[in-house]
Amino acid sequence: MNKALSNIGLAMRAGKLVTGDEIVLKAVRSSEAKLVILAKDASENTQKKFRDKCGSYNIPLLIGFDRESLGNSVGKAERVVLAVTDQGFAQMILKHAGIMSEVEYIE
Repeated sequence: MNKALSNIGLAMRAGKLVTGDEIVLKAVRSSEAKLVILAKDASENTQKKFRDKCGSYNIPLLIGFDRESLGNSVGKAERVVLAVTDQGFAQMILKHAGIMSEVEYIE
């Protein structure tokens, strides 16, 4: 497992990560989310929704990995979208994701 996925799991265990479409949107709207991670195999509609929402609230969006590896990193079934609610974890994940080939989009 790569370092970015390990850090996502660490954030989950620390209670600094929320998962699920509506919960992540709520975290974005309240500016509680410091980073949104979206699976690269999410539907076009889902990708557009989170690109628009994160863009309007100035929250970094990372599109990469697949839903299975995101789910495995947090110890759950497949996950399409996650939000990191801690700035330190968000920076740590972005730092390692920037050098990963599995990541296709960082805004």
